Amino acid sequence: MEVVIKESYEQMSALGAEIVARIVRNKPRSVLGLATGSTPLGIYRELIRMHKDEGLSFFQVVTFNLDEYIGLPPEHPQSYRYFINQNLLDHINVKKENTYLPDGMAENIELACIEYEKKIEEAGGIDLQILGIGSNGHIAFNEPGSSLGSRTRIETLSEETIQNNSRFFPCRENVPRHAITMGIGTIMDARELILLANGEEKAGAVASMIEGPITAMVPATVVQLHRKTTVIVERAAAGRLSRCYPGELQVIRMNRDTK
Repeated sequence: MEVVIKESYEQMSALGAEIVARIVRNKPRSVLGLATGSTPLGIYRELIRMHKDEGLSFFQVVTFNLDEYIGLPPEHPQSYRYFINQNLLDHINVKKENTYLPDGMAENIELACIEYEKKIEEAGGIDLQILGIGSNGHIAFNEPGSSLGSRTRIETLSEETIQNNSRFFPCRENVPRHAITMGIGTIMDARELILLANGEEKAGAVASMIEGPITAMVPATVVQLHRKTTVIVERAAAGRLSRCYPGELQVIRMNRDTK
């Protein structure tokens, strides 16, 4: 695992976008795993700029989103389909038929989860998965206590996650209580991971993820086991890392598979 500490959100996002662009340039028909939330917005803005200003093409790219709320139709402003369209897909030359999200409106949610796993497999697996981290250490909607080998499934959201997401809804009662999420095992199948974190409120989760023991109670710690993970952390989110020195940019390499 490689950990890179950047001084600002903009620097963090620029490095993340460079990694994505490298994958797309080297493999035009790459399969990207996309995340939602405020953390990856900077990456998406930079990728849109690269597409418009530098000719970065997504024409052959296939995308899979990490998760989707159950019960929100795609046109709902808080659905993740709406989010990813508005913040990335509508502004690049990707084919919409090659962009996939879990079906939160499916009549048979369990079957929809199985079918999502099959679609990923049929696409050849995910080349690069973008991740964020929750303040409780969750990745995607894999809440504390999730099986480290889990596959795409229904997840009941924790009270902390519901509270954190309530800022996007008129009131807390409007936040969905359930979502479909890629499982931790599904995420770990990706050939490469990048995980981004910014903000002081993420500092505890970041320290546990990077320096703590691997545990299902902090699901993000599982990325320590991945063969090719880059963690990009903005300075404020790195504030509780014991191996880092304030005011200096560091790169920490841990268990990096160089093959």
